[in-house]
Amino acid sequence: MHTPGAPFSNYGQPSTHEKEAIRWISANSGAPGNGISWSPLHKLEGIITPNGLHFERHHNGVPAIDPERHRLRLHGLVRNPISFGVDDLLRYPMVSRICFLECGGNSNAGWHEEPIQTPAGYFHGLASCSEWTGVPLSTLLDEAGLLPEARWLIAEGADAAAMNISIPVEKALEDTLVALYQNGERIRPENGYPIRLILPGWEAVLSVKWLHLLQAAKEPVMARNETAKYTELQPDGKARQFTFLMDAKSFITHPSPGYRLRGTGLFQISGLAWSGRGKIRKVEVSADGGQSWAEAALQEPILSKCFTRFRLPWRWDGSPRVLKSRAIDETGYQQPERATLIAERGRNGYFHYNAIVSWAVATDGSLSHVYA
Repeated sequence: MHTPGAPFSNYGQPSTHEKEAIRWISANSGAPGNGISWSPLHKLEGIITPNGLHFERHHNGVPAIDPERHRLRLHGLVRNPISFGVDDLLRYPMVSRICFLECGGNSNAGWHEEPIQTPAGYFHGLASCSEWTGVPLSTLLDEAGLLPEARWLIAEGADAAAMNISIPVEKALEDTLVALYQNGERIRPENGYPIRLILPGWEAVLSVKWLHLLQAAKEPVMARNETAKYTELQPDGKARQFTFLMDAKSFITHPSPGYRLRGTGLFQISGLAWSGRGKIRKVEVSADGGQSWAEAALQEPILSKCFTRFRLPWRWDGSPRVLKSRAIDETGYQQPERATLIAERGRNGYFHYNAIVSWAVATDGSLSHVYA
């Protein structure tokens, strides 16, 4: 209190003492621009993920795009093909939506025979939640004059992978956003600057980054990420395709693996729940491996297709325990036990893992991931 502090800056940075809240990166050593980074959800609170910690999935690096030259072209089965510059889009009436984005491959280590031992965010952190602001895609489709025979939109990004994928017109008209802002500031390059799509509640591969092309068509394009990838082989030999919706899911962020309960007494159990079907209606927590359940308090606001923070006070007596949470959404869908999910879907799907997660508490207060 007797020494003047450091000068302030044009753009704030985290404290130098907070070095553990970082994304964990897994990149292809042969192609460093291809890989993923997990959001450290076990180090965060509330429901909003800071921009610098939002999860990422890259196919061929982060493009350096000049917004003065970038354009979004809308063509195909429309009456008036149209091209928008970034400044053109910025003049349109905008809306904001707080929603989660979750990679279809999030939590896929849960399919493994043995439970993965890693901090919770580096297991379930291919999901993040932000306030996205931009122009409803329905507005732009109205400007272009979408023809009745158009059933799909083919979206393509301007990265070196030319990422493209098919979107049903119904979803495009419902709540899809051509986003320009994330959490109040312009979208950062790694999250799609200057323009990206946001499809609330659907797998994040559809929320194409660096968006530059939308083609209205009668049929899907059958791109790599909707044929060879993001399809799920079932036990009967058939494959699920176009499984866009992300089902209800939850997990406990605190305490979780990497933490240690230091002494017996009162602790807070806290975590995140979400559903692509709408609002979370209830989250139940068990401290005895699922023999009994208690309803957790849900932190306001409880929004549709958005992270919901749940909390429950818990008194630990020092004995071995297994902590679990399960989410129920407003449609009545309930997050399944792992054995139920595997019985229904087998182990060959890789995507859309949303089973109940179990953390074992040992007598020394350490936590580990178990199948229970």
